[in-house]
Parts: sequence; structure tokens; C-alpha cells
Amino acid sequence: MPGREPSAPLVSREPVRTGARGIDPGHLLEQLLPMARALADSYGLERVTTAVVGAAGLASLGDALRAELPGALTRELGVRTVVLAADAVTAYVGALGPRPGAVVAAGTGLIAIGTDLTGWRRADGWGHLLGDCGSGAWIGRAGLEAALRAFDGRDGGSAALRARAEERFGALPGLPGQLYPRADRPAVLASFAPHVAECAGAGDPVAAAILRAAAQHMAESAAAVCATAGEPRVALTGGLVELGDPLLVPLAEELARSLPRARQVPAAGGPLHGAVRVASDLVSQRLTLPGDEMLFSVVRTKRD
Repeated sequence: MPGREPSAPLVSREPVRTGARGIDPGHLLEQLLPMARALADSYGLERVTTAVVGAAGLASLGDALRAELPGALTRELGVRTVVLAADAVTAYVGALGPRPGAVVAAGTGLIAIGTDLTGWRRADGWGHLLGDCGSGAWIGRAGLEAALRAFDGRDGGSAALRARAEERFGALPGLPGQLYPRADRPAVLASFAPHVAECAGAGDPVAAAILRAAAQHMAESAAAVCATAGEPRVALTGGLVELGDPLLVPLAEELARSLPRARQVPAAGGPLHGAVRVASDLVSQRLTLPGDEMLFSVVRTKRD
């Protein structure tokens, strides 16, 4: 199995803060350390020797994390080896394991990552204002635009999406006031993506066209990062898998067109499975993934 089953996952629902220094290491540790200690105690471990951290935004917002997290984990838990990985990398390993290919990680946001096992390539993942094309937030925003077009009487509108938007958000003139002030705008937009898929599945042509366009964006990102030699594998992982055939059918068609040599496969596991696989391979000295200063690094630490 590319990804091994996590034995006892613990979850915090509080998003880690970001600021002028990027991802806040202190806020991450406030949530991470109690869970790590609880897991260690449950297995009777005196200390944790290896830690794999898969962090969203590591490449662009991870300078403070890279500088401070390894030392903090050594001081607090006795960790000797820390792997700092972008969450796209742990998603890749969970989906495909250490083999050439490409993975599109699509949920609220979207990033594609690929490797030929000599280096990593990424595409998109630039956030809902600058990119994340084809993501849940992108689909939801396009669906709400179609709803507002129908409300205005403009071309490109969808009566079905208008009805769903009114059920979800109330009178549409109030939608900007509900959306723009919120810090979690991408998640609010993405919450409308399932409604777009349901309308597409029911035959609404505007909703179907939105999902076809999302599939095209996904395939473009996959093609930009996929290994070029042999018959690489390509997989989709993340929450958008749950949209089902209205998205997955056009996506399969677009991937076949963009990557005719690639083998489309279901993801074997998620990012947590990938983190467990990286830790297991590292401890058993079977890790073959390429290093990358921004995306995937192994840090050996010394305890004071």
C-alpha cells in the first residue's frame, strides 16, 4: 500500500494562524504538542524519535516554521529527525507512494504536484484570489456568479443555481455582505460546490459547464507537473472526489486528453497516510523521495 493506515489520529479544528512571518510555529505547537504527548503516552513511549510534519503553505509561508519547528520538537518531545513537507507532498505519497506521477490535491484549494523521483514540480496552489483553479472555492464562486447572473437577468445565468443559492444564503442582494467580510471566504465559497455538482447531475447545462471547466484546469495542472518518461500514474485526492461523476467523468476525459501516456488510478490514501509512510520509510532507511528546500526536507537535530 502506498499509504499506511494511521493508528490513532487526533484532530484539532482550529486553523493555525498566519502572519507577517508566515505560518505561526508557536500556534502550531500549542495544538500539536498535547496531541503528540497523548499519543506517546497511549503507546508507552518515553520520547518520539521521528516526526513528519505536512504543512499547508510550507513553500510560500514556511520560513519561520523551517527555522523554529525542528528545534522545538527536539526540546519538547526528544525528536531527533524532523521531516518538513508541504501537505501536497504527503498527499502525493498517500495517494501514489514513492513512484513517478502526478497528484491533484483538490479541496477548498487546489495544487498539483509531481515527481520523477529526482525532483518535485508543483503547479497552482496560489490561493483563491490568484489561482486554485478548479478547486472547491473556484467551483463555488463560479456557481454563485451564475446564480447572480440569473438574478440580474444576464446571459450565462442558471435558475437552478439561483434557487440553490437562495436556499443556502437567503436573498441574493445580501450575499456580498455575508461573504466579503469573512476571513474564511474560501471555505464559504467551497461550501457551494456540492450544490453545483448536484445541479450538474440533474442536467443543468450551466452547472455542467462549470465542472467541465474545473476538470480542464485540473488536467492542465496535472500535465504541468507529471513525469514525462514511462507510464506515470496520476490521481486525484481531497474533498472534491466526493462530488462524484459530475466532476470525475469530465476529469477522466480531460486527463486522457492531456496525459495520454499516464495511468489514472484512485488515490490509495490521504495526506495522513502519506506522512505515516514517510516516517516508516525513513526509520527503516527505505526513503527514496527527492529532497527540496521548500517542499520536502529531512532535518537531523541534536538534543541539548
